[in-house]
Amino acid sequence: MVALRDSRDILFIGVDGGGSKCRASIFDADNRLLGTGISGPANPLHGYAQTIDSIVRSAALAVTDAGLPAETLGELVAGVGLAGLNMPRLYNEMNAWAHPFKQMFLTTDQHSACLGAHRGGDGAVIIAGTGSVGYSWVNGRSEIIGGHGFPHGDKGSGAWLGMEAVKYLLMAMEGLAEDSMLKRELEAALDTSDPYDVIEMMAGKPSSQYAKLAVPVVECAEADCPVAASIMRDGAAYISDLADKLMEGKSPRLAMIGGLAPRLKPWLKPHVAEQVSDPLDPPELGCVYFAQHSLAALGSGDSGSGDEVEAKALFG
Repeated sequence: MVALRDSRDILFIGVDGGGSKCRASIFDADNRLLGTGISGPANPLHGYAQTIDSIVRSAALAVTDAGLPAETLGELVAGVGLAGLNMPRLYNEMNAWAHPFKQMFLTTDQHSACLGAHRGGDGAVIIAGTGSVGYSWVNGRSEIIGGHGFPHGDKGSGAWLGMEAVKYLLMAMEGLAEDSMLKRELEAALDTSDPYDVIEMMAGKPSSQYAKLAVPVVECAEADCPVAASIMRDGAAYISDLADKLMEGKSPRLAMIGGLAPRLKPWLKPHVAEQVSDPLDPPELGCVYFAQHSLAALGSGDSGSGDEVEAKALFG
């Protein structure tokens, strides 16, 4: 961690934005938490307007929670980690935003989560929440595996579990798949036993809606429902393979984060589960680490503009 000796009065805000929610936390220069705010989705791939609205709302709530005046928002140095920013178009779009902060440093949610999980140091992280992705940061180089987005990627994620559940449910409702506890729990969750109702409710819905159906999948799998267990094993096998590929890069540490992570870990291959360590800090603090590192790099004069600092972390 780089000490900002001449910046003791700086307040930082770490903003972690994903497909289901945006969480912002304010920290002082000693990384002490002052306040937190949570708002809606913040994935620019699914909407620029929604993303900036969620960032501003969560930040304003964090300011209130910290007991600070509203105008403090304009005095904060923001580290913002968002899903999808590894795509140059989305990065450029967000970077052009006339944001309300004193200064803003953008990176991917994978990079900020990795910095948080390993307290600013090198390591690898698997994010298993609404989506899924593997990321490593070792010796200043990044590697991303997966994270291709729902529905064509993100295997092993909450959204993927929900999608697989819907596929199974439609077949089971028409007698093409076995009856099970999972079928009954899904029918209860959706309040229907009609496949056309299911199609109407779920067709075209975002990943966050499918991720809600991961709950009955996980709970039924843990209750020894063979259908649900099969879905969980399939997703966990992919996550295990992803971890093995990441660790080929000689990462000193591996962590799993995301809402699904603790429920998924028992289903991983044993050798992978043994390697997984708990994250040291949350993704919002990882965003702050990124902002602090970026400020320090700018102060040293080694890395040119703020845009160049951010692009190096994003695109190598």
